Amino acid sequence: MPEIQAFRAVRYDLGHVGRLSDVVAPPYDVISAKLQEELYKKHPCNVIRLILNRIEPGDDDEANNRYTRAARFLKNWQSEGVLFTEADPAIYVYHQVFTDAGTIYTRRGFMVRMRLSRFGEGQVFPHEETMPGPKIDRLMLTAVCRANLSQIFGLYPDPQREAQDLLEDAIAGQTPLEATDHLGVVHRMWSVVDVEVISAVAAVMGPKPVFIADGHHRYETACNYREQVYDSGFLSADHPANFVLMMFVAMEDPGMIVLPTHRLFRGAPVLSADELTARLGECFTTRAAGDGPELAPTIWEDIETTADQGTVGLFTQSDGQWTIATITDFGWRRMADVAEDHNEQWRGLGVSILHRLIVADRLGCTDLPKPTYERAIGEVVARCRSGEYPLAAIVMPATLEHIRGISLGGERMPAKSTYFYPKLLSGLVINPLE
Repeated sequence: MPEIQAFRAVRYDLGHVGRLSDVVAPPYDVISAKLQEELYKKHPCNVIRLILNRIEPGDDDEANNRYTRAARFLKNWQSEGVLFTEADPAIYVYHQVFTDAGTIYTRRGFMVRMRLSRFGEGQVFPHEETMPGPKIDRLMLTAVCRANLSQIFGLYPDPQREAQDLLEDAIAGQTPLEATDHLGVVHRMWSVVDVEVISAVAAVMGPKPVFIADGHHRYETACNYREQVYDSGFLSADHPANFVLMMFVAMEDPGMIVLPTHRLFRGAPVLSADELTARLGECFTTRAAGDGPELAPTIWEDIETTADQGTVGLFTQSDGQWTIATITDFGWRRMADVAEDHNEQWRGLGVSILHRLIVADRLGCTDLPKPTYERAIGEVVARCRSGEYPLAAIVMPATLEHIRGISLGGERMPAKSTYFYPKLLSGLVINPLE
């Protein structure tokens, strides 16, 4: 069972930095070089200098590199009063107000620290694979800064939203800290220090499983860091390195939506729509859906309305045609054969069908370069216009129930099966690890 604790966060002193909006940033792994530069210019104390410090000439020096510079910034900002440590342990209530497809949502959650357990050893479940490079990068940063600089995004089942309601009652009438990010999302935060409320929330959360939404690499990094400290022989049960900074959102929260990530493939066979249909064969029924990249929003609306994981929109660059393909009973049987190493829920994902049945089996492409991933349908249009991709695909995202079922079954989804929007801000709270 997950053990959560209130903690004394390290936070920005707005008397020093001015607006909170000027010093926060998205997670490091969604920051482009352009946005990195913009954040550098926005404020001399923007958290970008901690989470994604620029690479400078001479960074092969162990004593002076992007990680050691981040550690120096963190230490200096604390000594100068730019950052301060809260007097009392708190749970930090966190709301995000955003718009998607013309609808305004508020996603509600809270930030705490949670006791670590390796995947497979406790009640914390991953849903995506991880890669060694990002874990090495984050471990080096954690080792020198000795802090969780960004929160991991965790989901938990709570149909009655008991935990969040306890916190909403506690912050009623209080004025939040507020920041607006570069996408216009409004982020609000309150601290709850009432020990009775904190104990009640911990009790509600105790028996619940936790599913990692975003931050798989950082979670595994936290486990690796803890084991390094263990090796030193000085780690007590309550040592902060036994915990990691988490943002919790109930799976049933009205603001908890999952967006798609579409795919464009380099190196795929150059096929017309008719040739593609022939390759798909008995595995799919197909229908012509129109021509031109500009039709992508209409294709996505069609697929989203159908809400069928077995329906995929395919664009063939050679003739500029869109084809909507829906898996048949024969296709399901074939999918069971070509993906027998996975369970039925994994085989039912749209992205699984696309990669394993369409691309690998029907098109015979087993060693393509990593696809280009695009969340915004407008970017799909632009990519299709570029002529760089013989094949593009519009797919449904995995649902929260997919995440729960596949994770509990010990499986992990294909890369980019989900896109959780909006991203959590770095710089709201920092969790010290010493």
